[in-house]
Amino acid sequence: MPRHALLAVLLLVPSLATAGEIYGKITDGSASVGEKATLSVKCGGKDYPAQKTDKSGSYHLVVKESGKCSLTVAYSGQSASLEVVSYDDPVQLDLAVENKDGKLSVRRK
Repeated sequence: MPRHALLAVLLLVPSLATAGEIYGKITDGSASVGEKATLSVKCGGKDYPAQKTDKSGSYHLVVKESGKCSLTVAYSGQSASLEVVSYDDPVQLDLAVENKDGKLSVRRK
């Protein structure tokens, strides 16, 4: 690998290491939401694109800012938001969605 390419890779690694990560699993009752939910996050005025859950209902978001964020879960044609905190270190945040009186809600498990 040429020296300048190696230097470019090394310069990128610290910026990725300082990014916050929010990950976890979403359930609806006792069942996983599967691939039926999407999550988006807004931190410090920056919107991050929605990410789809995998077949087990797990998600993984990378957020460059740390601090208070708004996490929005879209599921079954509705959406609900929750305040979360992003840190420099990864944060596991398992969530539960519930449809109550025709309105979606999301909470920490």
